[in-house]
Amino acid sequence: MENVIRLSHGAGGRMMNDLIREVFATPLDNPILRQMADASACNLQSANLQFAISTDSFVINPLFFPGGDIGSLSVHGTVNDVAMAGARPLWLTAGFILEEGLEMGVLERVVRSMGEAARAAGVQVVAGDTKVVERGHGDGIYINTAGFGVVREGVHVGPQEARAGDVVLLSGTVGDHGIAVLSQREGLRFETDLLSDSAALNGLVEALLDVAPHTHCLRDPTRGGLAAVLNELAAASNVGVEIEEAAVPVRPAVAAACEMLGFDPFTVANEGKLVAFVPSGEAQAALAALRAHPLGQDAARIGTVVAEHAGLVLARTAIGGRRVVDMPLGELLPRIC
Repeated sequence: MENVIRLSHGAGGRMMNDLIREVFATPLDNPILRQMADASACNLQSANLQFAISTDSFVINPLFFPGGDIGSLSVHGTVNDVAMAGARPLWLTAGFILEEGLEMGVLERVVRSMGEAARAAGVQVVAGDTKVVERGHGDGIYINTAGFGVVREGVHVGPQEARAGDVVLLSGTVGDHGIAVLSQREGLRFETDLLSDSAALNGLVEALLDVAPHTHCLRDPTRGGLAAVLNELAAASNVGVEIEEAAVPVRPAVAAACEMLGFDPFTVANEGKLVAFVPSGEAQAALAALRAHPLGQDAARIGTVVAEHAGLVLARTAIGGRRVVDMPLGELLPRIC
């Protein structure tokens, strides 16, 4: 097989079939994908179910970064979007846009990582597509995904469901992904290694919902970070949010990097954290469940939902004042996922 991607790898002929068989089929193998059809038939045990469907695209630069790569990230990001609907992710699709001249070894590494991430998350990649664009008209690899899952019975989460009195929980430190990618992209060096938090959160969501089935909102604070998510939920539910700035966990290295670069850690992207708005009566058990999970050991109670100042997010500072946590005006770091 060729050592680099050619336009003919996306032309529908023998070279594309060889690419699918030799690069994609084994790392992503499962009985459904083996149908090798334009659409896969997936059986459900019961039709009396509520489904969650999501789609996402991944254009991160660089393709490989401390703590992950575009392959694992595409699985984690899609699984997390489905899980934030209170659903158990089952199946993914993956569309690859490849640039002519891409080294085959790079593609193989990405696909292997994607397969490993899917198996670890308990999901299957059941359909896919590959297209090749001319050299100079892409950036190596872009991946488009779709995710499909079944919503947990009795769970009703959504951006409009927040209620005054809800407790705001955060599953861990913020800013890890964005700063790790930036450090790799710009060649920045810090005393402590910075790693992306990229991870599949479906197991963490299951643990949370086991003890807090009346959770109102779940979101993963990706682009725009914690600030964007809190503002989006406050606006969608027409409520106010008040948080304690000092309660939001930030790794010292991330805090130092943000201070040096002039960033607010609240606006930096994450790929392995969640925000939950939980009724006060379930909050203590929910926090304990998050902290008992490997991906939630740094979970914290960071604030509450209030009826006042609807649509506004306020943070109490370390010196006792309050500041408005604004929605970020634009993307702080482009090509972050």
